Amino acid sequence: MTPTRACRLGVQLPEVERRVEWPELFAMAGRAEEIGLDSVWLGDHLLYDLPDGSTRGPWEAWTSLAGLAARTSRIQLGTLVASLGFHAPAMLAKQAATVDAISGGRLVLGVGAGWNRREYDAFGFPFDHRVDRFEEAFDILRRLLAGRTVTAQGRYYSVDGCVIDPPPRAGGIPLMVGSVAPRMQSITLPHVAAWNVWFTLFGNTPTGFATHVAQVRHACERLGRDPDEVEATAAILVRAPFGGGRTQGDDGLGPAPPIMGTPAQVAETLHAFADVGASHLQIVLDPITLEGLDWLGEVVAAYDK
Repeated sequence: MTPTRACRLGVQLPEVERRVEWPELFAMAGRAEEIGLDSVWLGDHLLYDLPDGSTRGPWEAWTSLAGLAARTSRIQLGTLVASLGFHAPAMLAKQAATVDAISGGRLVLGVGAGWNRREYDAFGFPFDHRVDRFEEAFDILRRLLAGRTVTAQGRYYSVDGCVIDPPPRAGGIPLMVGSVAPRMQSITLPHVAAWNVWFTLFGNTPTGFATHVAQVRHACERLGRDPDEVEATAAILVRAPFGGGRTQGDDGLGPAPPIMGTPAQVAETLHAFADVGASHLQIVLDPITLEGLDWLGEVVAAYDK
C-alpha cells in the first residue's frame, strides 16, 4: 500500500461473470498485490439467475477468504459484503476471527442484510424481516469481535455465554456496513469503521457519491458519532478498453455507465472520488481477468503520480 494515497484502491474478484478455478483466483490475488492495490474483495453470495437464463454461483466466501489469506502477504481482504442472513452471528464471528488470524490481521468485515431473494429461497434461509434479523445478528457479532462474552436471547438469534477463542485481534476486526438506508445506518453507524455504497445507487459518479457522503456525515452527527471516524467507501464500475460488460446479479436498480478512458483519465476520476470524501474505492473491473488487472496496474501507476 502507498502510505500517501488520498484514497486506497481495491478490486472485487470474480463472482458470477464466468466459472473461475482456484489457480486463476490465486494468480489474480497475487497480481493485485504486484500492481500495488490495497485490497481485494469477495461478494458473499450463493446463487444468481443470470440474464441469459443460466444459473451460476460463486465459491463460498469464507472458505475462499481463508485460502486467499494464506496465499497473500500484504493486501487487505474483505467481504463486499457478508449477508448476515446467511450466517449465525456467533459462527460468523468465529470464521472472521480465524480468517483474520490466517491473514495476519488484514481482514475487513463488510456486512449487510442481503437483497437477492433467489439465493435465500434456494438455500433455505428466511427472507422476511431481514433488517430486524440483521439488527439482532449485528449486535451479537460486533460484541463478540470486540472480545466480549455475550449472552443474548432474541427473537431470531440466541447465544449463551459465547466467547470467541482464540480471541480476535486486539482492537477488533474493522466492520463496514454495505448500506446507506436510514434504519441500517441507525443500527450500524455508532459502531462501524466504514460504510459502503454500490455504484448503481449513485450513478457511478463522484457527484452522485458526494450526495451520499453528505447524507451519511449528517446521520453520524445525529447519532452522536464523529463523521471523521467513519470512512466513506464506494464500489465503482471501471471498464478497460477491451471490456465487454460485466455479468452480475440483477439488483433491480438498473445499469450505471462504467468509468472508461485511458489509464490517466480513469486515475483522474478516482482522484475526483477522493476529493469528495472517498477513503477507499472497491473497483468492479470489466473484465476481471489477469489481463484486466495488468491494465488496472497502469491506472494505479497513473493514480500514484
